[in-house]
Amino acid sequence: MAIPDQLARGLRLPAIGAPMFIVSNPTLVIAQCTAGIIGAFPSLNPRAPERLDGWLKEITQALAAHDTAHPEQPAAPYAVNLIVHRSNPHLMEDLATCARFKVPLVITSLGANAEVNDAVHGWGGLVFHDVINQRFARKAVEKGADGLILVAAGAGGHAGAQSPFALVAETRTWFDGPVAVSGAIATGAGILAARAMGGDFAYIGSPFIATDEARASDAYKQGIVAGSAADIIYSSYFTGVRGNYLRASILAQGLDPDALPESDPSAMDFAKASGAKAWRDIWGAGQGIGSVTEIAPAARLIGRLASEYAAARARLCSEA
Repeated sequence: MAIPDQLARGLRLPAIGAPMFIVSNPTLVIAQCTAGIIGAFPSLNPRAPERLDGWLKEITQALAAHDTAHPEQPAAPYAVNLIVHRSNPHLMEDLATCARFKVPLVITSLGANAEVNDAVHGWGGLVFHDVINQRFARKAVEKGADGLILVAAGAGGHAGAQSPFALVAETRTWFDGPVAVSGAIATGAGILAARAMGGDFAYIGSPFIATDEARASDAYKQGIVAGSAADIIYSSYFTGVRGNYLRASILAQGLDPDALPESDPSAMDFAKASGAKAWRDIWGAGQGIGSVTEIAPAARLIGRLASEYAAARARLCSEA
C-alpha cells in the first residue's frame, strides 16, 4: 500500500482530480498538476480523436515549462481517462495517441480490458480502473490493472452505493496495490480520512467544477456552491447507469427528481454524448458539495485542501 514512485513526483497532496465529462480540460489539468495533485481528463472531452493530440501537447508542454521555471517544485503527473465501454468508437485511436505521449497514468472506466492494460504497460504507464464493488475490482486486477479507484456512495456522476469504509476494507483484504477513494471528499480532512481507511489517494471531482478553470457554465458552478448533500439525486434514468446529479438541473428540464423512471445500460451511448442531456444539461455532482463555498482558481482550492489536510493530521497526532 503505497503511492508508486512515478506518480509521487511533484505531489503536494495524495489526491487525483477526477476526470469529469465535458468539465475537465487542459487548463484545469495544468492548474491541478502545477498546484500539486494529479490532474485528469476524459479522452472524450476533446470531441474528436485528432484534437486529443493537441490537448496532450498543450498539457505536456505547459508542465515541462513549469518544471523548468520551478525545479524546486515540479508539477505532479497527469492522467487520461479512457472509456472502455463498447459504445466508445474512438477507444483504440485514443489509446494510440496516449501511447505517443507516454501518458503516465491511464484511468479506465466501464469495462476492464487486458489489451488496453498491456498497451499502457508497454510504454511504461500505469492503469487505474474505477469500480463500484468487489466483483468489478477483482476482474480489473485479473485483467492487469495496477490500481483501483473505489467509487463509493456519494461520488459525483456515475457512482456506487456502498460506503467507502466497507469498499476499502474489503478491497484491502486481498489487494495491496494503489487505491484511490472516491465519494463526497471535498475537504483536507476528507483526504486524510481516505488515507486513514486504507487508501493511497483521494479522488476528488465536484469541488473542481466550481473553479475558474473548469469548463462548466456559471449556473452549474453556482449550483455547486449553493448546493448540499440534500440536493443530490441518485438515478439511472439519464445514462442507464446509476449516478448522482444536481436536483436543480433536473427540475430545470421539467422533470420531477423524486419520480424518475429506471433505465438500464442499453441507454448509454457515449458516441452521441454531445447531443445527450446528461452531463450537459443534467449536471453531475457529489454529496460533498456542501463544503464548497466559492468559485475560485484551482490552485486556491488545492491550497485550502492542503492547509486543512495538515491541520487535521496535526490535530490527530496531538490527540494521539
